[in-house]
This record gives sequence, C-alpha cells and structure tokens, in this order.
Amino acid sequence: MSERLIRLLRIIILIQSSPGITAKELAERCETTARTIYRDLELLSAANVPITNEGYGKGYEYLGNFSVYPLDWTEKEAMAFGMLPKIIDQMTHLFPPDFYSAYEKAMATHQKEKKELQDVLQKMVSIIQMGTPAFQEEQNNYLSPVIDSILHSKTIEVVYHTQSRDVTTSRELDPYYLIPRDHRFYLIAYCHKKKRVLTFRMSRFLKVTQTSQTFDKKEFNLKQYFKNTWSIIQGKDNIKFKVLFSKEVARYIKEEELFVNPKLTENKDGSLLFEVTLNHDREFLQWLMQYGVDAEILEPVHYRDKMQEMLKGWLEKYKR
Repeated sequence: MSERLIRLLRIIILIQSSPGITAKELAERCETTARTIYRDLELLSAANVPITNEGYGKGYEYLGNFSVYPLDWTEKEAMAFGMLPKIIDQMTHLFPPDFYSAYEKAMATHQKEKKELQDVLQKMVSIIQMGTPAFQEEQNNYLSPVIDSILHSKTIEVVYHTQSRDVTTSRELDPYYLIPRDHRFYLIAYCHKKKRVLTFRMSRFLKVTQTSQTFDKKEFNLKQYFKNTWSIIQGKDNIKFKVLFSKEVARYIKEEELFVNPKLTENKDGSLLFEVTLNHDREFLQWLMQYGVDAEILEPVHYRDKMQEMLKGWLEKYKR
C-alpha cells in the first residue's frame, strides 16, 4: 500500500510538472506498466483529483487551479533548471535517486505558477477597456500577449502600421513597458530593426506573436527615456516654458497628474506661475488650450506670437 501511495503522489507531481504527459510516459517514470497507471488514474479521479484527458494521445493535465506545491521562480531560472535533465543523463552516477523526485516537484511548482499568472493576466485584461480608432471597425486588443511578454521577457514579432508615413512593417520587439497616455496605451520596446528603443501605439499593432527568444532590459531607465517629455512625443529641444494660470483654475492645475516635475509658484492674487522644461512643444500647447484665457504663456516670447497667429487663423475660419 505504501508503494502505491508513493506512486500516486508521484503521478500527481508528474502531471503538474509536465502537463500533457501520457500514460506511457507516466509508466516509464514510475517504473510500472501503463495498465497500472490507468488504474491509479481512476483512483485519483474517484478521490476528486481533477485530472483530464482530452483524447487519445493528448496526455493528462489538471482542470482549474489544482496544485500541490507553492514556489516562486523567474523565467530565466526556470529555463536554466529545465536544462538539468539533459546534463544529468550524461552523469547519472553523480546524482542520488531522490534527485529526480525533487526535480519533478520543482517543475510542478513552476507550471502551477505560470498557470496562475496567466489566469490573473486574463482577468486583468478583461477589465481594461480600450477605445476603437475611428478608422477601424473593431479594436485589435493585444494587451494580453504584450503584458505576458513583458512579464516573461519574451521577444515579440509584430506587424505595425506607422501612421505618419502610412506604411506597414514587420518587426521584432523586446517589450519593456506598457504606458497609458491620454486614453491610449503605448509600448516602450527595443526595436531589432532600428537598433534602438522606440515608442509604439498599441492600436496600430495589426498582429502580435510571442516568440521563445528572451531578452534583458539591461540598464534601460524609463525616467531618463521620458526626461522632459510632456506626454509621448519626444524632441531634441530644451524649451523653458513659463505660464501664468489665473486664480480661477490654479487649484485645478495643482492637482494635475503630470509626467514631468514643474516648478509651481503661488502669487498673492491667487494666480499660479507654472515653469517647466520640455523637449517638444505640441502636446504641451494642446494641454494649455483647454484652459483658454485662464492660461497665458509668458516665456518664451516667440510662443506668444505663435499663439496669436493661431488664434487669428481660428478667428478667420469662423468668420466665414
């Protein structure tokens, strides 16, 4: 009876560590016959262990979240540990018999954690609602494979449409970060084609496929990458803006959630002096426009002229 109990426990571990394992493989690992394995599987099923087999040759796996052992592992640790059997086969005399059972337990844990992570990921993606671009009938939601690839440091193959040049290209990307900006998601990734880190708008991905290739972010610093960037558009300028906000909107400016660190100075009349250094102007000017006459650009002076020209153009258009 003790021998069968040990075998039953080993079957449970083997199925968790190797989802899809066949009865023949279980028999070989447990040093018994396939017929005995079938009887053991029937006993486990009767004991409410949720083992399933989708058909001949498909192998066995668990339903739901059934597991035996908890563990934490990085993807690289799992890959390194997974190479052990090939090494061990060449030097079996150096390892005690119990090593194999310990190895199976560790792999069972890793498989369980991967499944739990996938379940959490799917639930998270299901509650994130993305808009649909006006030119598309249906939104291509690639959040799940992209997030999974970020978490496991896996390179992705993508088909991407660059709107500014109206071209579609195939690329290999190492996904680093997923960034929400202005009701959209952007992916910060190293582009193998361009040999540098770039920003990609998620809604412009036409296809995303995860590969088995892994990557290392190395010394990449997200804060440095977005230094002096108002939102997403990056430039090479060094523009020092000074804007005066009226007392009517000053309190709202203070609670704005920004990606830069402006200097705020409160004036006695309740107005607010807003100073910030940026590498590009477009997104900042668009943000200022929502405050209308309650936002006045003080410096650089030529931006005052630029705003005047723009307002004159608007006025002429609406005179027609």
